[in-house]
Amino acid sequence: MPDLLEPLSYGFVQRALLGATLVAIACASVGVFVVLRGLAFLGDAVAHIAFPGVVIAFMLKTDLVIGGSIAAIGGALAIGLVGRRSGLREDTIIGIVFSGMFALGIVLFSTIRAYTGDLLGALLGDVLGISAGQLWLAALTALFVVVVLWLVWKEIVFVSFDPTGAAAAGLPVARYDALLLVLVGLAIAISIQIVGVVLVVALLVTPAATARLIARKLQHMLFYALLFAGISALAGIYASYYLNTASGGTIVLVATALFVVVWVMQALGARTRDLTAVRG
Repeated sequence: MPDLLEPLSYGFVQRALLGATLVAIACASVGVFVVLRGLAFLGDAVAHIAFPGVVIAFMLKTDLVIGGSIAAIGGALAIGLVGRRSGLREDTIIGIVFSGMFALGIVLFSTIRAYTGDLLGALLGDVLGISAGQLWLAALTALFVVVVLWLVWKEIVFVSFDPTGAAAAGLPVARYDALLLVLVGLAIAISIQIVGVVLVVALLVTPAATARLIARKLQHMLFYALLFAGISALAGIYASYYLNTASGGTIVLVATALFVVVWVMQALGARTRDLTAVRG
């Protein structure tokens, strides 16, 4: 049986565990609204929109997470603004901004002649390479996301479930939508270091979707989303350590496995109840 305390003797594993947990908290908190409002495609788009910001930050020799955050937030707000004023469907706007920004990132990436290992880490994730500075940034971002959601929880819920009623009640619906987009952008930006651009939407959506299968109240859904995200982060880091696999991908695979297990258990439970009802 493996020694579960062995990985904790390494500083980089300690930072990875803490960083993955912080990212899980931020993603699960906003992921609940992403799932309920059907914004999974938006999350994927914002993750790819962050890429040119990461590339530009690399070229300017600044923090990649900060560059990704600026691009992700700006892209998310641009999608919301253009969607409201253009008259086009939201998915059309997302496709245009998403493809254009990601193409910009690819073009900028192709002009770099220096070593690009850090950029590859941004694409594929490198949680084991997270630095103390990035850890502090992740902690501050996660704290900001959680505190803001706590302060405007009732308003965000109202706007999410009944935007027409919220507008009639005098709430600035567009502003709350923009705030949610900003929080999604921040959660995605700090997740890039953990799981990379390619897989970040899974960390945003899968734990919340798993929670949606079993929760009947929004508060319960948030609790389960945080629980499943935390389990995915911690189990994924441990599994990647012992299996010598990519940490980001392993975290996402654990999250996916949890979804499958919960879905199968729910399906079997429903089938059992139906058979009992028929026999009764």
